[in-house]
Amino acid sequence: MKRRKLFSTIGINILAWALSIVLLAPLLLILFNSFKTGKAAAEMNLALPASLEWSNFAVVIEKGKLGTTFLNSMLYSVCSVLLCTLLCTMASYVLSRNRRRLHNFLYLFLVLGIAMPINFIPLMKVMQITNLMNTRIGIILLYTATQTPFNVFLIHSFVSKISPEIDEAAVIDGASPFGLFFRIVMPLMKPVLVTVMVLTFLNTWNEFVMPLYFLGSTNKWPMTLAVYNFFGMYFKDWNLVCADIVLTSLPVIVVYLLGQKYIVSGMTAGAVKG
Repeated sequence: MKRRKLFSTIGINILAWALSIVLLAPLLLILFNSFKTGKAAAEMNLALPASLEWSNFAVVIEKGKLGTTFLNSMLYSVCSVLLCTLLCTMASYVLSRNRRRLHNFLYLFLVLGIAMPINFIPLMKVMQITNLMNTRIGIILLYTATQTPFNVFLIHSFVSKISPEIDEAAVIDGASPFGLFFRIVMPLMKPVLVTVMVLTFLNTWNEFVMPLYFLGSTNKWPMTLAVYNFFGMYFKDWNLVCADIVLTSLPVIVVYLLGQKYIVSGMTAGAVKG
């Protein structure tokens, strides 16, 4: 039995290492080629660069206008995170504390948005009627709306495990509705709130289709569209394309590494909290 368990553990580790190598190979390929010359990067291999060509990143920042697009992506991501976190937390709290048919219907109506596809034609008409087409506030509202269903589902399952007796005790002590929510309930939801913030930031930063459809001005483009546009101009210079991808992916990697420990805990804490 012990020998079988040992062989099983070894086999699982070998499989895990093999899958890790397969998944890391494209990332290493992009990273290595971003430091190579144009001729060396054209070979598209995993060989280490003969010398570190830091000038590739300077060219990308200048030619690809990454300074402006970086600020745009940060604006869209941060605003979407703030709006999503606040609105979804308030909605989830109200819906979880009220078990009437109307509130149950509203909760199911919101959660159904997870499975429903986005119909871009009527959505574009709505954006045109409301004068939100090709505006920063419009794309921020779109990011917030599209990520609301999953965030409400995630927070609702967590809030429902927080005892209502905490609310009653706070009200008896004289807490106002806003004081109850912001000073008592929200601090208890820290794990799931951090998870929502990290996931919302990652999803907003990586979004490509919505800004492509709803942002016509290049000075309002996020970094994902900048990569697409840069590749169209310099598709033969793989060292520059790889450097552009590295710079665009760097903020996402940093945010994920900082918040990865909260993602799993935030998703599972609601199941064990009580």
